[in-house]
Amino acid sequence: MTSELTDEAQGRLRRLNLDIVFASVSAVGALLVATDADGWPDALLMGAGLAVTLIVLDRWRAGRFASVAVPGLVLTAAVWAAGVLVFGAATSVFGFATVASLTVFEHPRRRRAALTAIAVFAVAVLALRPVLQSGEGLGATALFVFVSACVAAGGVGLIVLGQAVQELVAELDRARRREAEVAVMRERVRFAGDLHDIQGHTLHVVKLKVALARKLLHSDLRGVEHELDEVHTLVGDTITETRELAHAQRRLNLTAELENAKNLLEAAGIAVHAERGAEPAPGTDALLGQVLRETTTNILRHSEAARVWITLDGGDLAVANDGAHTDGPPAISGLARLRERLAEHGGTLAVEQDGTRFHTAASLPRPEAAPAARKDER
Repeated sequence: MTSELTDEAQGRLRRLNLDIVFASVSAVGALLVATDADGWPDALLMGAGLAVTLIVLDRWRAGRFASVAVPGLVLTAAVWAAGVLVFGAATSVFGFATVASLTVFEHPRRRRAALTAIAVFAVAVLALRPVLQSGEGLGATALFVFVSACVAAGGVGLIVLGQAVQELVAELDRARRREAEVAVMRERVRFAGDLHDIQGHTLHVVKLKVALARKLLHSDLRGVEHELDEVHTLVGDTITETRELAHAQRRLNLTAELENAKNLLEAAGIAVHAERGAEPAPGTDALLGQVLRETTTNILRHSEAARVWITLDGGDLAVANDGAHTDGPPAISGLARLRERLAEHGGTLAVEQDGTRFHTAASLPRPEAAPAARKDER
């Protein structure tokens, strides 16, 4: 819906710009006819030039400039030539300058050739005037050329401004589309990360429990049955979470994640010491739950931990474990993605290794701090 509204707004801006250019050329052209025409012949000639110019502009607004480009350029050029050589109307160049500017802008591949042809024609017309007007002095000729150049600059300026706005609108549209593509890519990466968190975590736990069940197969059938029941439940929960993820309904429960982490670590023979202080804010427990889940998976995959310490206090979560490998830091691509998510919410995530001890610390700001600040301001 937002994209459709943006497209509509840009379309309205583009049409408004074209209408402004059309109205400006109409107003300036009519003013020149009213002020420069010495009689009906001059007025009819300049009016004809203005009419042709407006027809060309109207086709340009409708996106059909190509069909009238050459006829419009030829007719306005003829009007200007007649105005210069016969009627001495310096402002008759306005229509020709406007249409010529449009022709140059709308044909970028032939821009150099078009500029060369227009420049040669303009010089030829201005050079013929002293020949045909032999009684005109050099000063009067120079003034005529100067006035013609000023009027032409006005027509060119209107078209240049209109084209600049058109290009700006087009650039905004391209930027919006690029931003939309980037947003889609980010969403795909986020979805892939969440799917990895769910499936990777579950598969690793299933692997551990199946291995444990194999060990107990010939000595503790009840234990085997218990492990298989847990695997069945875990797979069912994962199917539910995957479905919720697909429908953008996934919400992690930090309490459940903490209990799950303890159970998984203890099932792997790791002693867990958990401390819990203040409850996290409703908007932060999901992110902290993701950090705890990813950290638990990393401990099971990348360490030979014997002990794990988990501390949760409000928006702060700290997890430490021993048994970290000393041959280099473990892969933490999942935590790297979570660091970006926490940063988007004003939080931080830090990981460090001290010998065989590995530490993970996540912190999110407390939402209740904002109202307190506003209260103090009052």
